[in-house]
Amino acid sequence: MAEAIALAATHIGQTSTNPSVGCVLVSDGEIVGRGVTARSGRPHAETQALAEADEKARGATAYVTLEPCSHHGKTPPCASALIAAGVSRVVIAVTDPDPRVSGNGIRMLREAGITVETGLMEAAAKRGLAAYLTRQTKGRAHVTLKLAVSKDGMLGRRGEGQVRITGTESRETVQHLRAESDAILVGIGTALADDPDLTCRLPGLEARSPVRLVLDRLLLLPPTSKLARTAHKVPVIAVISPDETVRDDAWLTRRAVLQDCGVETLEAASLLDLLQSLASRGMSSLMVEGGARVAEDFLKADLVDRIWLFEGTATVGDAGVASPITPGHMPAGFALVSNETLGEDRLEIFERME
Repeated sequence: MAEAIALAATHIGQTSTNPSVGCVLVSDGEIVGRGVTARSGRPHAETQALAEADEKARGATAYVTLEPCSHHGKTPPCASALIAAGVSRVVIAVTDPDPRVSGNGIRMLREAGITVETGLMEAAAKRGLAAYLTRQTKGRAHVTLKLAVSKDGMLGRRGEGQVRITGTESRETVQHLRAESDAILVGIGTALADDPDLTCRLPGLEARSPVRLVLDRLLLLPPTSKLARTAHKVPVIAVISPDETVRDDAWLTRRAVLQDCGVETLEAASLLDLLQSLASRGMSSLMVEGGARVAEDFLKADLVDRIWLFEGTATVGDAGVASPITPGHMPAGFALVSNETLGEDRLEIFERME
């Protein structure tokens, strides 16, 4: 199962509306087939592992991170494929909450005489499936809040735009987090101050840049910004409110200019409304990258599921923008799940306790 979980981790954020699932087939103590959900979302992990195992699948045990599907979609059910291949035992980490599946895949397998066990390494598998599970159970995108704080607890320096707080290793890790996310979000203040591109810049990851969102009620994003100038290459969405009072002639002109640049506008009455809209589009994961006000708003709305907190060694001083979270001051309801050193920096990962 550890091997199946590791396989699933290789395609997180690349499988469209489907979760990234890992499957390992074992016969006589030997792995005879491996599979992970393809980057397009199909084929599924089980069918790929069965294809690799071929006749060795008969009598084998399948270790799967998520309950095999039981419904006919664009492909036949994976539960049916396991039955047809003659697998004798299926070990499942997580039961699928999708109402089209939930328990039905297990039932199909058992009715075919296959031994089914559930819950093996469930916590570890759920970590990799967190975005999908949040979309299925809560009807919204899963939120990862990423913050980089200085030694004195600051996110930056007022009036200076981007301030380098962390080192190369931390910044590369952030690029990988972006590559695993369906969407990334900043506030208009950060967009104006930093003029970020919010893409994946590591070699080989360029095509995995997330959809970029800006909370921009007044549509102040300049058409000359990096985001607007690259919107035809990597999608950009300006999130606006339904408030009609702000939509004067100047606002309508700014919207038309941004739309010509390729920037989409999306109405959202609240942050929860936004997350539900993303889920309805098949986006399961949102990375919130800045700034302090946006981070506070997501925390106050109780919509943060995971926190990636980077701490650098530099100090910013009295002119700094204070972080709503520091290593010694974490909101209630979060548990530390990882603590590692990245060069001279430290990364702590916290998850919401259910």
